[in-house]
Amino acid sequence: MKAAPDKYLPFAKELALAAGKLLLKMSSNFGGIKYKTNSGNLVTAADKASEKLIVGAICKRYPHHCILAEEGGDSGKENAEFQWLIDPLDGTTNYAHQLPLWSVSIALTYKRKVIIGVVYIPVMNDLYYAVLGKGAFCNNQRIKVSRISDISKSLTVTGIPYSTKEEPKDNFLNFRKFSHAGQAVRRLGSAAIDFCYTAHGKFDGYWERELNPWDVAAGSLILTEAGGRITDFRGNPYQVYSPDETLASNGKIHRPMMRIINSH
Repeated sequence: MKAAPDKYLPFAKELALAAGKLLLKMSSNFGGIKYKTNSGNLVTAADKASEKLIVGAICKRYPHHCILAEEGGDSGKENAEFQWLIDPLDGTTNYAHQLPLWSVSIALTYKRKVIIGVVYIPVMNDLYYAVLGKGAFCNNQRIKVSRISDISKSLTVTGIPYSTKEEPKDNFLNFRKFSHAGQAVRRLGSAAIDFCYTAHGKFDGYWERELNPWDVAAGSLILTEAGGRITDFRGNPYQVYSPDETLASNGKIHRPMMRIINSH
């Protein structure tokens, strides 16, 4: 790598803060709602405005980098070693309903390995970030995963795929199983926040299916740098670029979570 990953962190943080400021400004009047796949998969003018701001700044600063963004797809040089993975507004449904649980997620990969992760939650003014090998932070304070080792005392979080209305293999059975096994289960509506709150010890574990690289890239680095573990549902190494199954935890309840998910 030509430069240490730290070099890119201030820029990524600035981008997340600027996009968050724009989204807050637009939150009371974000225009009409459009649907990408079904009535649960929304996109607003705010999503696109945030992405335009982020992508424009990256293209200006790092014109030779590649970009993979939720609304605009893949752009930039095909063989670029550096790629930015962007979710300009994670939790659009929450945003559209004036719920404060939405975020901006920005990650940078080098040769397809995440080296920078930044997630900004504007309404709470919480800025989570991590550099590969340097730990995870929230508002300049180092964060760590929880120490809960008893699944019966755990608080877990999950998400429901957009395809749940058409796909018989939904997540409600697992939701019920974890509700019985632990203290409670939550569903916030932003994968990036789910990762960050697990990294911060607010949740002890998190699982979800059918995510995309821009959903998981930043949050997965923040989680692992906070001491957490992430795999697929069977314990195989996690693939950021093909995250069909996401199982993240404080490490201590990872195996119990796998047993619950894979039980019949």
